[in-house]
Amino acid sequence: MSIPQLISGGEPFFFPGGACGCLLIHGFTGAPNEMRGLGEYLHGQGHTVLGVRLSGHATQPEDMIRARWWDWLASVEDGWHLLHGCTERVVVIGLSLGGVLALTFASEYPVAGVAALATPHHLPKDPRLPFIKPLSLIQPFLPKGPPDWRDPSANMGQVCYPVDPTRAYAEVRDLLTVMRQGLAKISAPGLFVYSKDDKTIQVDEHHAELIYAGLGSQQKEIVWLETSGHVITRDINRGLVFQAVAEFVEQISRGGA
Repeated sequence: MSIPQLISGGEPFFFPGGACGCLLIHGFTGAPNEMRGLGEYLHGQGHTVLGVRLSGHATQPEDMIRARWWDWLASVEDGWHLLHGCTERVVVIGLSLGGVLALTFASEYPVAGVAALATPHHLPKDPRLPFIKPLSLIQPFLPKGPPDWRDPSANMGQVCYPVDPTRAYAEVRDLLTVMRQGLAKISAPGLFVYSKDDKTIQVDEHHAELIYAGLGSQQKEIVWLETSGHVITRDINRGLVFQAVAEFVEQISRGGA
């Protein structure tokens, strides 16, 4: 083992600010830096911001093979307790897998609001899924699909593993089941932001609509982008994402939604 273990750019971040805390959660095989721009924007609006690093991420792909979905959730729980101790209310905001974790967490903790960005409701149909654990013993890593950036320059500085750990798909599958079971328990206001041009979260799979319909809260909204790829916090429509999330957080910070 060597120190440092983190990939450069994979560090968590904390920006102290006002009484409303924003807990930012990155996506599958990604790192906190894909949420940093959003975090800086929210901090500029006067909020306290913490971007967590999920267990097994931003080190080496082999670490994700050992990680389980409850380890990822524990990373979120750590962040919650840190923010909860220095702010009056906490809004949980996640991208993709981070959104799944945000919604799962919101079903058990008294969050002030939850924002899920480019977040799946389920995995795509794949005949390998029922056998993913034994398959991972033979093929521990899978190649990533083609990138879907609409702003190629946004990919510069992106910290992400070059491969997908096969075993981790089983954890995502199981976590999605837990998320779906908990949606009806969420009473906090919800914001969902998706791109119509996302090649990972396909529009015709109705991820946004299914999560929206399942959410127990009466205060919920879907915002649609036209041209971003999957990493909407860094891609071409990121300014619209920042604005939508900031308006949502501001409403909550004022005691409404």
